[in-house]
Formats: sequence, structure tokens, C-alpha cells
Amino acid sequence: MSRVVRAGLIQASLGENPPEELSQVRKYMVDKHVALIEEAAGEGVEVLCLQELFYGPYFCAEQDRRWYKLAERIPDGPTVRLMGELAKKFGTVLIVPIYEEEIAGLYYNTAAVLDSDGSYLGKYRKTHIPHLAPGFWEKFYFTPGNSGYPVFRTKVADVGVYICYDRHFPEGARALGLNGAEIVFNPSATVAGLSDHLWELEQPAHAVANGYFVGAVNRVGRELPWNIGEFYGSSYFCNPRGQILA
Repeated sequence: MSRVVRAGLIQASLGENPPEELSQVRKYMVDKHVALIEEAAGEGVEVLCLQELFYGPYFCAEQDRRWYKLAERIPDGPTVRLMGELAKKFGTVLIVPIYEEEIAGLYYNTAAVLDSDGSYLGKYRKTHIPHLAPGFWEKFYFTPGNSGYPVFRTKVADVGVYICYDRHFPEGARALGLNGAEIVFNPSATVAGLSDHLWELEQPAHAVANGYFVGAVNRVGRELPWNIGEFYGSSYFCNPRGQILA
């Protein structure tokens, strides 16, 4: 990719005293991200990726059916509609990771991709679903993705997505390269002590092997009451030579 694209990542914390009611915690996090999206757009960001399951806590730390109520339809749910309006308003491509309900009882961990005119380009569904301690009980909530590894032809770049745990498997990274990705985003929720030693190893290696840029974004802070560890942020971009740029 020879042209310059101004890209951004949003890493955010849940905060110390978030609302407990599900609709309120969603509004709280959406409002926080709307302000951050506006700030990024003011800095000239052309393509912007939010963190995994951005509009709530990382609820997979427990197994509780009440969290099913956070799931939304894509593209017709309220969050993706709002993000489409923001993408159009600011002329910014948005990668929006949310909890997707396809039909009643069928759920995915999904990222919607919205072009800079607000149009919905499609979605990527997380393929590799972990189910392991200290609190990544994702198979309770998500069906493995069935979308393959699409590349989205946005106004600014050809964009691919894989989500969090997908980064441990090189086949998806290779598929995105073969499909023509110029920038691959990896929205994540990962804690220190589990795979932090891989955070700046695997994805630069994917970038080198496949000739694209990578934007890796992780949430920040500890989330009560589960406290499964500290989400350590450390979001970055690397180039096709594996060099971390920011």
C-alpha cells in the first residue's frame, strides 16, 4: 500500500462505577465511544477500529444468560445504525465489534464494517472461540463464525478483520492476505499473564508473512466483579515489515 491512510484505534476502560442495568451499561459505553470517535475524527482519522464487544464489559468472565439481552441484529440494530450515522457525519470508516443475534438463540462475536459514507459493507464473525480459565467462557455465548475471512473495499483501504483469539491461528491471517487485505484490524479483550508475551509477536509476524498493516486494539483496566486480570491496552499499528509504528 503506497498511499498514506490515517488510521486509529480506540482502547477504553469500563470505569470504576459503571451502571449495573444492561441497557444503561450499553448506553454508558456507547456514549463514551461516541465522544472518542468524534475526537478521533477531529484528528483526521480516516479508518477507526473499536475494541472487542465495545459496548459492555467483557461479560464472558461469567456464564449467565442475562447477557444474551445485549445481543443486537446487524445491520438493523440500534448500535450499528448509530455508528453508520457517525461514519457518515465524520467521513470515517468504522469497524464496530458487537454481540450479534442472527435469530433468536443464535449469537456471534461480530465486527460490522461501515464505510465513510455510512453504508454497511458487511461483517466478520469470530471464528475461533475460546473456553478457558481464568474467565474466557465464550462458547457459552458465541457460535463459531461462518463468514470466512472477507475483505471490505472501503473508500480508504481494503480492510480485513479477525477478532482477539483468532490471532493465534495463522490460517486466517493468511486468508486475509490472499483476499487482498491492506490493513487488518484485531479488536481484542485480553489480560496480562495469559498471552501478553504474544501480543507484540504474533501480529507483526502476520504482517510480515502476508504483506499488510495490522492494527491491534485491546481494552483497558480491571472489570468488577469478576477481576479475571488486567486488560492491558497496549494497542498498536505495525507495518508490513513488522515494525510497530504507534
